[in-house]
Order: sequence, then C-alpha cells, then structure tokens
Amino acid sequence: METAEAGEKKMIMLKSSDGMEFEVEEAVAMESQTIRHLIEDDCVDKGILIPNINSKILSKVIEYCNKHVPTMPGVVATRATGAAASDIVAPAALAEDLKIWDAEFIKVNRATRFDLIQAASYLNIKGLLDLTSQITAETISGHTLEEIRGFLSIKNDYYLPEEEEEETIRRENQWAFQ
Repeated sequence: METAEAGEKKMIMLKSSDGMEFEVEEAVAMESQTIRHLIEDDCVDKGILIPNINSKILSKVIEYCNKHVPTMPGVVATRATGAAASDIVAPAALAEDLKIWDAEFIKVNRATRFDLIQAASYLNIKGLLDLTSQITAETISGHTLEEIRGFLSIKNDYYLPEEEEEETIRRENQWAFQ
C-alpha cells in the first residue's frame, strides 16, 4: 500500500469470507499478529482476504481491536491527537474502563463466542483469545463432564462396546473425571 502522508492515517482493507470489505486503520489491523506480519512483509497492496471469518465476526473483531489499540499513555481512549489536559486520565482508570467494556463486549451467544475464539486464534489476537477463552472456561467451570460435553457439543469420545469398560476407565483415571 502507499505510504500515508503526514498526519494522514494509513488504511488497510480487510475482506471477510462472505465478501464484505472493512477499511480500518493500520494500527487497528496490526492488533492481529497475522495481519501485522503481512503488513511488515508488504503483502497488502489490494487488501487482505480473511478467508475463514465472516463479516459478522470480523466486524466484532475490528470493534475489539479499535477499543484495544495502544494509545499514548494517559490519553483518553478517544484516540484524539492533541488531547486537552482535561482529557488526561490515569492509566488505572483506563484499564478499569477497558475491563468494563470487555465484560459488555463478550456478552454474546455461545456460537458467536466460539466464532470469536476461532477468529482470535486464526488472526493471532492474544487479548481477544484470552478474553473469549477465559469467559468460556468460567462458563463451564463447576459442571460435570457430561454437561461440558453438551455445552461444547462434543460427543462421547469413548467407543466402548460395554458400559463396564467405561466404568473401569473412569475408576482407573478418576482424577480426570472430577
């Protein structure tokens, strides 16, 4: 892509698997380590195709990245340049605001959360992957193995002709079923 002129933000075009195009600031796109490497290797002339992420999920990922783009220390998350002195906020307050925002952002249905996990993994966005994985872990915590299988849509992975064999395995590996 062409170099942005002074004061102008460099934009990157991201294209979802269903053909939707999103123009985002380079700094936002670079929250993804996968995209960062493509940009650094100068492989983004006509934009970046994200083949396995649909527009609904890609828009959520972009929303997350927009909110989490590193800002100048102490400047409000509006990312406005030349922030007034009244706009200066303590980093701890920003972190708390971001934590509240994350809690609201992740209030999505299970299918969307799993799609976000896959997108965060594919795009290598550590913060989003950590957030979605943590919420999923908290959701399944304290449930039985059968409940977790149902939640994660996992079929019983034992192919045992007799229930007696499954009971033997459960007894011998009791630590894994607690």
